[in-house]
Amino acid sequence: MRRPWVVGVSGASGTPYAAAVLAGLLDADQPVDLVVSRAARLTILDETGRPFRDAHWRADLAAWLDRDLSAADLRYWPAGDLAAGPSSGSYPARGMAVVPASTAACAGISIGLSKDLLQRAAEVNLKERRRVVVVPRETPVTRGHLEHLIALYDAGAVVLPASPGFYGAGQSATARQLIDFVAGKVLDALGVPHSLFRRWSGELAADRD
Repeated sequence: MRRPWVVGVSGASGTPYAAAVLAGLLDADQPVDLVVSRAARLTILDETGRPFRDAHWRADLAAWLDRDLSAADLRYWPAGDLAAGPSSGSYPARGMAVVPASTAACAGISIGLSKDLLQRAAEVNLKERRRVVVVPRETPVTRGHLEHLIALYDAGAVVLPASPGFYGAGQSATARQLIDFVAGKVLDALGVPHSLFRRWSGELAADRD
């Protein structure tokens, strides 16, 4: 039975994180169901210069990820399709990552709003006690934002802010390395193997030289 990871992309800035998580899942030969919110389409266009359209989703995703997706185990569900597979608890998903997660998406998921398929799918995976990773990318945050994140944590989600670590590359860190660090932490939380960053060994760089 096919049991995909659902990846939800909301309208927050940080679509490179979503691209890196998607690439990491595909590199690990994991099946993926993708949901892109209406607001996320505007953010993708703004941050990459590329459109993301329902009718051309595979070609647009291939251009966004800069890879051949002809052999990838991918499904795409429009965010407005509340009758889609991931909207039901009987749909055999392994879990879900919401990356990046806007404050609106976090709020909607935490209170069960089900405004669109992204929010509904996240809520379904939480109620089914599957792994859900939420990657907020907002700073600073209000008390309301924090309360929604606490509610998600209490519901069983892994709240994983987009906070890159610098120990893998130090002062010479590139944007790609910082993005991959966050994506790697998401994959760690999902239990998916990857080699996106160098893991801390407990040794100082000076000791290794």
